[in-house]
Amino acid sequence: MVNILGKKKLILTGIAAVTIAVYLMIPDKSNSIDNNAASEIDNTAIVAIELPVELSKVAQIGKIAFQSNCLACHGENAVGQKGVAPPLIHKIYEPSHHGDESFQRAVAVGVRAHHWKFGNMPSIEGLTRGDVKAIIAYVRELQEANGIF
Repeated sequence: MVNILGKKKLILTGIAAVTIAVYLMIPDKSNSIDNNAASEIDNTAIVAIELPVELSKVAQIGKIAFQSNCLACHGENAVGQKGVAPPLIHKIYEPSHHGDESFQRAVAVGVRAHHWKFGNMPSIEGLTRGDVKAIIAYVRELQEANGIF
């Protein structure tokens, strides 16, 4: 009798563990922007910034890549957009808090919302680590021009 009860507990524990694991793998979309909420989006910039006098060659390439892949959400010159995505020209994204690898991972695997209430950031298809490195150079030069080191 003890073996049957032990086996049932083991099976129930296994089922619970699998259920929890599956739940944790499902992306949390409760904070994500849905298409029905698009009319509530305010595309105005979240921060005002100063632009650098000039950009390095790598940052110039990064700006082009940013405009093609990031601008739609993070806005022109990474100033963010109300109701869409946060500004990357913000103290939260300074190198000591969000290092370059955090940007690489955000692009590669996405980010679960944690600093802002914009929802989760999906992964971005089609960018290489080199592309993202150039985008990071662009963002870092914008940050530096605005006193974020």
